[in-house]
Amino acid sequence: MITILLILMIILLFMSTPIFVALGLSSFIAVLFASDIQPMILIQRLFGGLDQFALMALPFFILAANIMDVGGLSDRILRWSRALVGHVTGGVAMTTQVASMFFGALSGSSPATVIAIGKIMYPELLRGKYPASFSSGLMASAGAVSLIIPPSITLIIFGSVTGVSISSLFMAGIGAGLIFGISSIIYIYFYAKKHNLPRDKRASLREFLLSTLSAFWALLIPVIILGGIYSGIFSPTEAAGVSAVYALFVSVVIYREMTIKKFYDVLVSSAVTTAQVLVLVSAAQILGWVLTRGGIPQQISAFISENFTSIILFLLVLNLVLLVFGMFMEGVAAIIIMAPLVFPAAVSLGIDPVHLGIIMISNLAIGMYTPPFGINIFVAQSISKINMIQMMPGLIRFFGVNLVALAIITYIPDASLFLVNILR
Repeated sequence: MITILLILMIILLFMSTPIFVALGLSSFIAVLFASDIQPMILIQRLFGGLDQFALMALPFFILAANIMDVGGLSDRILRWSRALVGHVTGGVAMTTQVASMFFGALSGSSPATVIAIGKIMYPELLRGKYPASFSSGLMASAGAVSLIIPPSITLIIFGSVTGVSISSLFMAGIGAGLIFGISSIIYIYFYAKKHNLPRDKRASLREFLLSTLSAFWALLIPVIILGGIYSGIFSPTEAAGVSAVYALFVSVVIYREMTIKKFYDVLVSSAVTTAQVLVLVSAAQILGWVLTRGGIPQQISAFISENFTSIILFLLVLNLVLLVFGMFMEGVAAIIIMAPLVFPAAVSLGIDPVHLGIIMISNLAIGMYTPPFGINIFVAQSISKINMIQMMPGLIRFFGVNLVALAIITYIPDASLFLVNILR
């Protein structure tokens, strides 16, 4: 049964069939023709996979992200970031990185971050004499950090699939996101210094205070979400609802950029995105259940226990596999498929479950812009209008920088888990 399932799934994926169809249809056919399992059980699993309290956070975080994008919060964060670092060597590029990190904390969507920040900053980067390849690589890599920084949809999915605390994953995501961001900022500084690139005039204290005041309500959102969770005021799921209501209030009452027409469009867009994610989750739950019935996770765990006695070697192989996997598949789908297979073996080796989640998602973040299939590459191309060959030098530079960040996250657990350890 498992052999038929895997062959069908691979064939369907290579035929560019939608991922949820490839996962669900291959599982149904394998069960129907190669097992004695009643197909009705799969229907029950299809709906049962969505019957998880943690998944209730998804539609609210998606709605909040879309409200923030349309309601003027991203523009104000961008202006604040430029006032903060624009005068430093490499300031325009640093502004792109910092703004992407903050917008990622608001949206949780990597492609959305590339579009929202890139369409504004790419012309500014070119005016600042940054090469098109460098600028495109920066946009693609800076947007990828959205997979890691909370409230990341991918972190929520990992928690729902494995049972790991979403609150702890959120805190670890802050540490890992900072490592990614700081490593890129250090590289940007030396690159700009080497090429003697121009920088902005230092913002006056008044200008900085005005930009901070303007962006204050937007910058407060991560504080409300994480502060509320860890002060015990509300759970991660409740935090999602709070963030959506707060974002709507700020957009309508304070910034006054949200109209009824815009809000209707936001609701439709959020509903479509939520449906896409949840259909994928339910299809992957069927696949996971069938694989578990076939004993695949147990076999993988036994194989790893017999052949990988070293945690260092196991994590190295895991990173290589996930980097390749991330090139071909979006983060949510990759986590749904890979996490149940890898999780038992990793825990049996003594790897912290929260640390494992951050490692997996960090790999998939890099995969978002790894040539030739990373989705952020195509999103960045829609802005820069240059081909992949021209983008390659910039992509490779940031790929190398983020590999260093990945190595730190992988082999120095406390670097990303420091907040988790403090609050445990």
